[in-house]
Amino acid sequence: MPAALANQRILIIDDDNSVLVSLALLLKQAGYTSISCDDAQQAMQILATQEIDLVLQDMNFSLQTTGEEGLALLADIKRLYPALPVLLMTAWGSIALAVRGVKLGATDFFTKPWDNTQLQELIRSTLEMAQIAMPANADRQALDRQFDFSDIIGEHAELLKVLATIGRVAKTNASVLILGESGTGKELIADAIHRNSPRAGKTIVKVNMGAVTTSLFESEMFGHVRGAFTDAKSDRKGHFAMASQGSLFLDEIGELNRNDQVKLLRVLQNQSYQAVGASKTEQADVRIISATNRELAELVASNEFREDLYYRLNLITIRLPPLRERRSDIPLLANRMMASLVHSYGMQPVSLAPSALNWLSSRTWPGNIRQLRQCLERTLLLVGKPVLEQHDFLFAEQHEEAQGQGMSASMAGMTLDQVEKLMIEKAMEQHGGNITRVAKALGLSRFSLYRRLEKHQITVTEDDDGNEVKQ
Repeated sequence: MPAALANQRILIIDDDNSVLVSLALLLKQAGYTSISCDDAQQAMQILATQEIDLVLQDMNFSLQTTGEEGLALLADIKRLYPALPVLLMTAWGSIALAVRGVKLGATDFFTKPWDNTQLQELIRSTLEMAQIAMPANADRQALDRQFDFSDIIGEHAELLKVLATIGRVAKTNASVLILGESGTGKELIADAIHRNSPRAGKTIVKVNMGAVTTSLFESEMFGHVRGAFTDAKSDRKGHFAMASQGSLFLDEIGELNRNDQVKLLRVLQNQSYQAVGASKTEQADVRIISATNRELAELVASNEFREDLYYRLNLITIRLPPLRERRSDIPLLANRMMASLVHSYGMQPVSLAPSALNWLSSRTWPGNIRQLRQCLERTLLLVGKPVLEQHDFLFAEQHEEAQGQGMSASMAGMTLDQVEKLMIEKAMEQHGGNITRVAKALGLSRFSLYRRLEKHQITVTEDDDGNEVKQ
């Protein structure tokens, strides 16, 4: 144990005496000093009179198992001692309750029965994180002076907590799990962690785990040598090799099937891997950052995700707030994104009127930042005015709904190729044949769009620069 963590005082709160005894023994063996109590009132008295560095708190203190008493105690602790880290204890059947606790301010949670090694690692990393100095109530300017958060827009308190956490964990080599709804910017957070880490001079390799098929998992992740299988014409580096000394971002980690979870776990445990068909073992010198829009702990509880892999991935967990929980950031985001869109399309400057910003801030945005950007882009392209008002966004929204209804009706009974052709034709009509805009709207590269135009025999006479296009 690092000297800085020696003699740390840990408060254990649980009404089960066997749990208190077991945890006290484990903590003593690990070099910590523990204090035990079995009810909320006594816990608050201890916190008021003694220096405590960490709290291990059960979720239930009565015959009832709703967990509400545990949540109430957590709320009291965080209100009076906001910087004090709290680890919650729960059973697998109450994972959802523990997740609520984390959202209310707990640092993390662990389950009963626990694995001693995993729990010791969780306690150690939690205490280390708490000791890394950060400015009290740091504002955005203070954080920006210490770290590079240039791609992350916002000043809301919940976002600042996330940025402060990134600042603390970036310099370590700890694995990080990023949780958040779709469109909240998990990839930007991964980039920020890498950019502010000692590995910043090396590559961050990004892999969508939902797109990696089981048959190609080992080849994609670990590489292969020539002749390893029928189509292996040459040696190929895998993602682990490409990320060597850098970071490996495993997006949509919750989509990984259990067979491939075993293969990934083996690498993380042994810190080594073998390319398919190779006899030589390679070192896996990478920092793992993973992300998912699913609640990974609940997947473990339902036996869809391996518990041991979960603990390997979530040494540090970062939860991103949805956009509806930081509405004050919407004007900042909207203005910055509009400037970026105007620049990417080579258009004259476009501003957002106060009525537009108020309307955007009032929306719930279930698709979060990604949906906000799509709304801005759609209105920009459909309206084409130097100043966009609320009614312009309403017009674009109604236009999109009408187009969607018309598209749905016209697609009835069509084949996949026919649907693709119809969508391209609609997009060409909507964007006046501008290839760049059509490709962006459809999520395609210009080259891919040209291939589809040729496939469906859709005539294009000129490209975006007025050059003749041969069909």
